[in-house]
Amino acid sequence: MKTERLNKYLASCGICSRRDADRLIAEGRVKVNGVIADMGMQVTDRDHITVNGKSVHGRNEKVVLAYYKPVGVVCTEKDKFADKKITDMVKFPVRVTYAGRLDKDSEGLLLLTNDGDLINAMMRGSRGHEKEYVVKVNKEITEEFLAKMRDGVFLSELNVTTKPCKIEKKGKFTFQIILTQGVNRQIRRMAKELGYHVNAIKRIRVVNVQLADLKPGQYRQISGEELHALYNSCFPASGNEV
Repeated sequence: MKTERLNKYLASCGICSRRDADRLIAEGRVKVNGVIADMGMQVTDRDHITVNGKSVHGRNEKVVLAYYKPVGVVCTEKDKFADKKITDMVKFPVRVTYAGRLDKDSEGLLLLTNDGDLINAMMRGSRGHEKEYVVKVNKEITEEFLAKMRDGVFLSELNVTTKPCKIEKKGKFTFQIILTQGVNRQIRRMAKELGYHVNAIKRIRVVNVQLADLKPGQYRQISGEELHALYNSCFPASGNEV
């Protein structure tokens, strides 16, 4: 069975960074099979590891994937009328589902996980988690458009005004926007109210997780410091650990 340095193993489980793992080990707060761990020791998935008396059950106990959802894939598991469902597209040894949606006509970063607490945290718009998008529209972007989007737009269909947001022009027909709420088809509705039509949306970031160099249909497993930072952002005061 493959062995791994203890600090790297703890980081891959999302417990903490490697540096913090070294500190915990040095302070005698990590045990392997009931014995205080030594710096640099090797471990396997079969070892019983505890941090501050709490068991670490293995890196795959809670799985989080960064998935590049292509246009046309639907965030659903059971819709028989959907041609391409998330469950059809992502095959992973552990069953995962989406934490936050991305509509059929949009593409980009979608987080998938088997952690129900994380899903609930991501689906709550009141938490103010940042989501960043690159958007292309059908006509030239003006400063007036940017200002109105930035200040919040009244959505007549829903009788709600969107929260202020960050927005930056990236090209004649392209802008980058950061939202902190989860209104259905929010960007499309905002643009429509201001006389624009959205031609394309790509989500490039969710909280601290970046789409980076993923291609449509590809996914990667989030681990280590990236996973730890995601959980810290979603559960800042709860002590919820992975």
